Amino acid sequence: MRLSKQLKFTFRGKSIQRPLIYEVGHKFKVTTNIRKADIESDGGWVILELTGSKEEINKALDWLKEEEVRVDNVAGDIVAG
Repeated sequence: MRLSKQLKFTFRGKSIQRPLIYEVGHKFKVTTNIRKADIESDGGWVILELTGSKEEINKALDWLKEEEVRVDNVAGDIVAG
């Protein structure tokens, strides 16, 4: 079952310099959709919708946390079908 999660990612330091949203979409079987963002050269945040299986979303989130991205829930899960 595919589901969508809306999350807030906060980037600081080195994580702001890498294309992590691009990378997460290629490393894991998830689709990314930027809903809102505020990015500066030294940090910022993105409201991102991730769509995929629960397992793939969790793998993607674990990887992002390892890359020093703060991940916060924004809204409840939306079952996509």
